[in-house]
Amino acid sequence: MTEPLRIVFAGTPEFAAEHLKALLDSPHQIVAVYTQPDRPAGRGQKLMPSPVKQLALQHDIPVMQPPTLRAPEAQAELATLKP
Repeated sequence: MTEPLRIVFAGTPEFAAEHLKALLDSPHQIVAVYTQPDRPAGRGQKLMPSPVKQLALQHDIPVMQPPTLRAPEAQAELATLKP
């Protein structure tokens, strides 16, 4: 039998959260989630987490929200996850 994959998932909207749900039901290991930083929403412009972040937190998956993945710090952080 093949060994489960170590997956780093990247996504933000509800559409991506549906894919994350499918992966959570698989034998693979989600080691982290990358999503956009929380954005102001609604009349009060309150910071709101993305659907992907909400789902990841419900499953105790580490969430990373760098402003960009191009920064050397973000790339180094991703490399330490060893997906």
